[in-house]
Amino acid sequence: MTIRSALLRADAVEPTLDIAGVGLVADVAGALYEPVSGALIVADLHLEKGSSFARRGQMLPPYDTATTLGRLARLVATYQPRAVIALGDSFHDGDGPARMGEADRAAVALMQRGRDWIWIAGNHDPAPPAGLGGEARDVLVIGSLTLRHEPTAGAAPGELAGHLHPVAKVLARGQALRRRCFATDGARVVLPAFGAYAGGLNVRDRAFDGLFAAEAFTAWMLGDAGVYAMPSRGLRPD
Repeated sequence: MTIRSALLRADAVEPTLDIAGVGLVADVAGALYEPVSGALIVADLHLEKGSSFARRGQMLPPYDTATTLGRLARLVATYQPRAVIALGDSFHDGDGPARMGEADRAAVALMQRGRDWIWIAGNHDPAPPAGLGGEARDVLVIGSLTLRHEPTAGAAPGELAGHLHPVAKVLARGQALRRRCFATDGARVVLPAFGAYAGGLNVRDRAFDGLFAAEAFTAWMLGDAGVYAMPSRGLRPD
């Protein structure tokens, strides 16, 4: 089976990543689920990115927030988590919550019902989102895991972070395939951006230098219906 056919195949593969001794289910939607605490973890929703661009005269279809929240709602329905944790840059800018439509606000409130909801501060949204419920944190510790927005420099066992929007690129039979991915060496993991309009940065970019031991890591690439491991030695720059 080729790399391309594996990423496009229909049977779902949702591996469990062992990070600092904790098993995390890597969902094809780009989220992690920790079954012991019941935490569903997503990064970089970038809600209201479309409206942010529109304010600057660059018109984008205004559907990114509803699309992103719809994908998150499906995960909440699937896992029934006890907590949802958003690892920062949940909004594209600080005024994003104020621009959010009533239907989208209601969707967030419905997902928050009966569970904890934690907004981790990001560089795009350092202040808590006003009027949207939940709890705001800079960093959250769950057992041996440390959850924050931006990866710390050097070794950080148990760290779960976002910020870098990792994507991986592979070549197979002369064809290139570029997909969002979880990037991990088993000690830490950088989550893919979850937002519909969030872009991606190739894991071969210098921004990832020093995050993984001996620069050896695995990119768990998001396929159409499954997540597939690609060793770093087989990944290509853009």
